[in-house]
Amino acid sequence: MVTAPTTKVTATWILAYRGGDHVLLRDGELVYAGTRILHVGHGWPGPVDETIDCGDALVMPGFVDLDALADIDHAILDSWATPDLSLGHLWSADYFRNRRREVFDPQERAIIREYALAQLLRHGVTTFMPIASETHSSWAETYDDLVHVAELAQRLGIRGYLGPAYRSGVNVVENGTRTVLFDHEQGWAGLRGAERFLDYADTEGRDLVHGALLPCRIETLTPELMTATAHLARDRNCLVRLHCLQSESELALLDDRYGMRPVELLAASGLLDTRLLLPHGIHLGTYSHGGGGDPGDLDRLAAAGVTVVHCPMTSIRYGAMLESFDRYRASGVRLALGTDSFPPDLVRGIDYGTHLAKWADRSLAAGATADYVRAATIGGADALGRPDLGRLTAGASADFLVIDLGDFTLGVGDDPLRVLTLNGSARDVRRTVVAGRTVMTDGHVLGTDQDTLRRHAQALFARMKHAYSDRDHRHRPPDELFPPTFPHHLPSDPTAKAPT
Repeated sequence: MVTAPTTKVTATWILAYRGGDHVLLRDGELVYAGTRILHVGHGWPGPVDETIDCGDALVMPGFVDLDALADIDHAILDSWATPDLSLGHLWSADYFRNRRREVFDPQERAIIREYALAQLLRHGVTTFMPIASETHSSWAETYDDLVHVAELAQRLGIRGYLGPAYRSGVNVVENGTRTVLFDHEQGWAGLRGAERFLDYADTEGRDLVHGALLPCRIETLTPELMTATAHLARDRNCLVRLHCLQSESELALLDDRYGMRPVELLAASGLLDTRLLLPHGIHLGTYSHGGGGDPGDLDRLAAAGVTVVHCPMTSIRYGAMLESFDRYRASGVRLALGTDSFPPDLVRGIDYGTHLAKWADRSLAAGATADYVRAATIGGADALGRPDLGRLTAGASADFLVIDLGDFTLGVGDDPLRVLTLNGSARDVRRTVVAGRTVMTDGHVLGTDQDTLRRHAQALFARMKHAYSDRDHRHRPPDELFPPTFPHHLPSDPTAKAPT
């Protein structure tokens, strides 16, 4: 029998787990062998095969990102648009009915996914649940797409809760107005592919690949598809994640079509009786910008055990915020974190979230850093039903990060988590370890050619931008749909002036 080597990691600070919560250990040590942690504390009495002295660093649990970007980007293109330009980023009704196509072939989609997963590991995400745009597909994700993601996750060493996104409808522009058009067979085919992937994940029997049901946005599902999803989730005891309560347009579409609020529709479909995760969970009855509905909806989510996947960085980029993080916690709603857009940086997400919480509650004490760190670790792990993730303690999975605290740009030292979240970012992660396997060191994700991935991603991004013109209801060119911040003057431009 081969015994896994024992490794001891030492650092100025270790975010350990004791008595049901995180604690900070000064000059601590973490010892692991194989996939499991043996010891977190001081004075390990046993032998070790290797010691890694991280110096002035913080060792903390790996981040659990439950709305993790599995794409190139989107916020850089559409988070600043005028209302007219925003309509140009949707499908036209004509494109929906007559011209749907795949912008990228399977090999190109594979490159996009590898680029995205490498970014997650670079930013310290050790467990993820993916989100990718369906805009550039002929409809939505396929079973084969997610099998490739699963294979990629195992190769790179990141833990995924995976399933193909599916939908019955798509947001389109018809007669100059946003609406949803439906292709019901596509929805049922998507559910069949999702069930097939659950079977695939079960046969894998490996901790890096787990099946989940990941339907798209609530307004793109029919009540029948939601009900069928709920039945399947209960039969298979699997997680369901559904983007919901994220925009005023969502509320208006559901009210016009069904005369129901999102939470009413979740209850009527049976989804509230499943292991349900809701990104972004913002537009409830008490939301200050067109919330609509019953203030008691928050209590209904809490009573059902729903987890709201809070994505503060993405929310504020699109002009929204949770009102408020502390109020949701006080109501008993379970909270986890997601990134949802680039960069997949939960340190920046925590920073955005804590400061937005102060504004929402008009209190410097609101949105405590500790509560946000819990959401990014323990909260995400508990939402997955994984008490062995999101905390550093004996018996837990050896998922951890080493974050450099000695860089000049981080400023003076104090509480390591406040220094990190106020002054740093996830780019300060120097080592990422998943289930005892080192998968990123010194900015490089092992098993990838990051320079080549970046070149491919840039070329695919250019094609992505150009494809919007074909879908736009007015067929505007990319430079009109995505104007630069300032006019570009190229060297060959005769109107360009040399700097003085």
